[in-house]
Order: sequence, then C-alpha cells, then structure tokens
Amino acid sequence: MNKKIPVTSVKSGHLIEPAPGIHQYTNQVVNLFFIDIEGDSNRWVLIDAGMPKSADEIMEQAEKLYGKGARPEAIYLTHGHFDHIGSLEKLISVWDVPVYAHKEEFPYLTGELDYPKPDPNAGKGMVVKLSPKLFPNEGIDISGNIHPYSDDHQLPHLPGWQWIHTPGHTPGHVSFYHHDSRILIAGDALITVKQESLSHVLTQQKELDSPPDYLTQNQDLAFRSIKVILSMKPHLLLSGHGKPMNVEELNKSVGDLD
Repeated sequence: MNKKIPVTSVKSGHLIEPAPGIHQYTNQVVNLFFIDIEGDSNRWVLIDAGMPKSADEIMEQAEKLYGKGARPEAIYLTHGHFDHIGSLEKLISVWDVPVYAHKEEFPYLTGELDYPKPDPNAGKGMVVKLSPKLFPNEGIDISGNIHPYSDDHQLPHLPGWQWIHTPGHTPGHVSFYHHDSRILIAGDALITVKQESLSHVLTQQKELDSPPDYLTQNQDLAFRSIKVILSMKPHLLLSGHGKPMNVEELNKSVGDLD
C-alpha cells in the first residue's frame, strides 16, 4: 500500500507500556503492539503492522525499545485491513520474518480477494460518509511469509498467550489473551473509541464500542465475538483503536455497548 491515509489522532506517535513487557504504539489512529518474549527482553514479536507508509516509523520505535537493527521473531496479525497491514510488505522486505494469521484471513493476504468496500450508509458520522474515499479495501500478497495459527491456539515465541478466533469484523479476525494476567489484545473485535466519529477519533475519547459497521462484514458474528471476549473477564483490554481500558472501566462500560 503506497498511499498515506490522511487521518490522525492526538495520540499518534505515543508509545506506552500498559503492562510489563507490552508496549502499545499509536500510529495515526491505530495501535500496534511490541511484546517482549518472556525471559529475554531483547527478543520480541509485533502485533499488527500499522498504517500505510509507516514502516520507517515502526522500525524506529522498535530500535528505541530493543536496540539498533532490532528485528522481531514474528509478526502476528489480528486481521488484514489496511490499517493493520499497511506497512507489512515493507517491514517483511527488511526483516524477512514469518507472519501469522488465521487461515480464514489468508485470501486477503495471498492476493486472492479484496475486502468489501466500506459502506458509507452504515451509520452516521463524517468518517462513515468519507470511508469509501479514505480507506482502501485491496488485499495484499505476502504468500512467501504467511503462516496459519496453530490449531492448539498457542503462539510460537509467546508462552502463556493464546489466540482466539473473534470473527465478524472480518472472517479471520483474532484476538490474543494472556491467561495469567488476564490481558486481552482485542484488535478490532472490541474497541475503545467510536470509530464513526471524526472528533472522537481525533481526540481518542475513551468509549467501549463494537467494531465500526462500515467495515464489518458480519454483524451477528461480531457481537458473538464480543460476548466471547467479555466472557473471559479481562483485567486489561487493549484494542486496535483507542486507549487501554482496565477492568473497572470495562465493567462500567459494558452496558453502553450498542
């Protein structure tokens, strides 16, 4: 993807550590995560690959955290939308590391399919109306680096973590859960900013929300996935969009979900 998307937020460029060994970096309007490998803080994995034209920025953050020439053991994808794989091709051309995704997401990552175009009639708000013009729907082809998540739900390099199939937003969307700490990285299955609102996106106003309708392929599955996430009773929710949400905030906000 060669075109920079003209949307941003006040948190763009911010790097935080919401839990030990978990580093959340906000790239324009999307979060990606640098996760330390347990027992070796110099080794790490990357969750998602940010917006288009951001590879240099992402590599710079990696070097700030892990030193010059830092390279992950792997990249794990929640899904393949433009804001989560926007810099993936450039990153793997430099790093040449394995990329993991759910097998149902493969058609969008191997050049077989494009995602449905954003629906400008799916809700209210400036972002919704502008979405077909702003947001690309094309798939990419990283066939040489892509691998499926294992059937046992374990993640190579990250003991104690598991992947969870959370479809709806896309067919192969996944989230990541650390059982001992009850930290859940939801991707776009459950977010903490209202994506339809330009002002909320810009200011990153914290609000628990379902994935945006204009980019969600199956609403029924999306809400089932939210129930799965909430049933795990996470103590800390980290999302593809928005600020971290602790258990107290999460419990107060659940009743406000659409």
